[in-house]
Amino acid sequence: MEEWSKEQWDTAVQSGEKVAFYLYTPMCGTCAVASKMMTIVEQLLPQLQVGKANINFIEHIAFDNKIESVPCLLVCDGGKVTEKVYAFQSVPFLYELLKKSID
Repeated sequence: MEEWSKEQWDTAVQSGEKVAFYLYTPMCGTCAVASKMMTIVEQLLPQLQVGKANINFIEHIAFDNKIESVPCLLVCDGGKVTEKVYAFQSVPFLYELLKKSID
């Protein structure tokens, strides 16, 4: 997954396509597991734009989207955030969630 800046996130959202933005902190153990899961999902869905960012460096995005904790996955479709996922559960769960509407 590529690290995204605020500008890259804004560009992805404005594309109108389905986009996933994974937010984490480096010291979060749960985030480390979620990162591995997201890497697998990204490989399974190469047509999906997926970015990640250390939430410590994009506080304004966290504030604007009312992020409550990390890991967090923002899913955007049609230019707006449609899902905010905190419980990543499993690779199949994330795959099915992100696969919807990109076929």
